[in-house]
Amino acid sequence: MRVTLSAIKADIGAIGGHTRPSDELIDTVKNHVANKARNLLIDYYIGYSGDDIHIIMTHTHGIENEKIHKLAWDAFKEGTEIAKEQGLYGAGQDLLKDAFSGNVKGMGPGVAEIEMEERPSEVFCIFAADKTEPGAFNLPLWRTFIDARSNTGLLINENLAAGVIFRLMDVMSGKVANLKMWEDKAELEAGLMYPGRYVVHSVMSSDGKEQIVSASTDRLHNIAGTYVGKDDPIAIVRTQKNFPATEEVGSAFNDPHFVAGNTRGSHHMPLMPVKINSAASLNYSIPLVCCLVFSMHNGKLTGPHDGFGTVDWDLQRMWAAERAMIMRKQGFIHPATLVPDELEYNKGYEARMAKLNEKFRDLEKSGKVTPKITSRSSNRKGGRSIIQEEKQYSGNHSSFNTKSKLKSKIESKLK
Repeated sequence: MRVTLSAIKADIGAIGGHTRPSDELIDTVKNHVANKARNLLIDYYIGYSGDDIHIIMTHTHGIENEKIHKLAWDAFKEGTEIAKEQGLYGAGQDLLKDAFSGNVKGMGPGVAEIEMEERPSEVFCIFAADKTEPGAFNLPLWRTFIDARSNTGLLINENLAAGVIFRLMDVMSGKVANLKMWEDKAELEAGLMYPGRYVVHSVMSSDGKEQIVSASTDRLHNIAGTYVGKDDPIAIVRTQKNFPATEEVGSAFNDPHFVAGNTRGSHHMPLMPVKINSAASLNYSIPLVCCLVFSMHNGKLTGPHDGFGTVDWDLQRMWAAERAMIMRKQGFIHPATLVPDELEYNKGYEARMAKLNEKFRDLEKSGKVTPKITSRSSNRKGGRSIIQEEKQYSGNHSSFNTKSKLKSKIESKLK
């Protein structure tokens, strides 16, 4: 059976700041989807990660389908009205356009979609992140598909050993590069090292026939032209059989790495794996990611199982909290904060820099000769040479020697 899996998310309001949606807001989105799902969706699930609501849908209409995207857009719009009535913070924040134009891509919400020939046991993970950007998935996906130290399946599973095709997007130009493993490994890693610009768009099997990964790639500041919140990505990863095992994908998040985002989207902080339907932390909004694990048959969903919900993940949460405190002690000095290219989308930072630039002046020239400083290493001298120089500048060599001898005699008598 040919099935399409669509995961669409947006921040449309939260309680008291960037925390979590209200129950009434979530119920409004759920009710709208339930009322419109008949004859359109096979199944759906709605939850949240931090202040972002995600709608996960299965259907037979293919990717980027106007009816599916409009369903999600209208649900978010209706939810926004409730957020405004409740005075929630950031009501409709991620809805950057006034009217739906056929596809939510480029309108604010994050989108990940895969159209697939459903396997007898179709299993997949949804990773929903908050307080960070699409590049946050770069390292975990590299660990999953490239790093045998993280994933032994790359050595054991023939299909994984054959390599995959990474589709890497330049989010500034919107162009995509197809990078085949293993011949394009170095070029892939050169791109992944700058997650602010180059992000994983999707991953295909080595023959290009099966899509394994889809990830949202929109940068909100590219759409709005200013800072309106972080992009809060979502990704679909199919698992088991010819693909990575579910635990191989999940464990790629077991060493919380530093990502861009956090409070005001202006810092580097570790990505904390959290339980599903977790609120964002008041501890400077540590970036977070949850893992929803599903089974699917004929498009019907079973789950989600909470991938990061077991007790052992408390250790990773503690590591993330400790690393966050270490970075926050760095204060406002880079690398605790983002580079200027990223901060410049924040109007407040732009204003500070504009005032600073007005104060810069050329150094005044003076008539004084600048002292010449020579390298100590090029003129190093031993102890004997130093003594000779002391004698040279003492003014009276014989007096220098006489006084030294007299001093020695007096000291010997005193003993």
